[in-house]
Amino acid sequence: MNQPADHWQPDPLSDADQATLRQTETWVFDLDNTLYPASTNLFGQIDLRMRDFIAQSLNLDLDEARTLQKTYFHTYGTTLRGLMEHHAVDAHAFLDYVHDIDIEALAPSPALDAALDRLSGRKLIFTNASTGHARRVMRRLGVERHFEDIFDIADADFEPKPVPAVYARLVARHRIDPGTSVMVEDIARNLEPAAALGMTTVWVRTNSEWGREGNDGAHVHHVVDDLAAWLAALTGGVAC
Repeated sequence: MNQPADHWQPDPLSDADQATLRQTETWVFDLDNTLYPASTNLFGQIDLRMRDFIAQSLNLDLDEARTLQKTYFHTYGTTLRGLMEHHAVDAHAFLDYVHDIDIEALAPSPALDAALDRLSGRKLIFTNASTGHARRVMRRLGVERHFEDIFDIADADFEPKPVPAVYARLVARHRIDPGTSVMVEDIARNLEPAAALGMTTVWVRTNSEWGREGNDGAHVHHVVDDLAAWLAALTGGVAC
């Protein structure tokens, strides 16, 4: 998993792995850069709006706002948590502002829709974003119908992944049996608490530095480049 990107190839699933995954009772999916490719750069718009929100709210220039944004992200797991801790920022105002983006760049995904349709087990979204943003993305992709519920940052009391207590709250609320569940996520370190609970984990590899952090740990069980293609192969469809 530490090989250079040009030489990286996903490990093929063994028959035993495929059998286990096909018996999954609950699939827990991250949203951004997981359900859709990071190359879409939808999150790039959110990133810029976070910077702008900080600049306007704290009367900083854009460079100062960017530095503070990234400092809080690396320290607290989300920029929002740092803003709440140090500046008493209204979380809902922040989320409404940063998620007010143009999603036209995000193409509908018939391949993901078809793969999810064939995938047995219930499906949940677990995101550090808001439910409103999650629903917009899911509708644009054409996959909202597959998901039973969304566990968002407000459900987590604005504590972000990978805080372990948030995963315990998710499991309790949705009565998840970790031993028969799979978590899919683009930020490798966010899979560690899931693995500790007994979940099988799938890392959707991206080229971001924060996404790769911790990807060589034992908590990463499977690595994929394209979620729709991987699920298609797993469920017996044609990878697109």
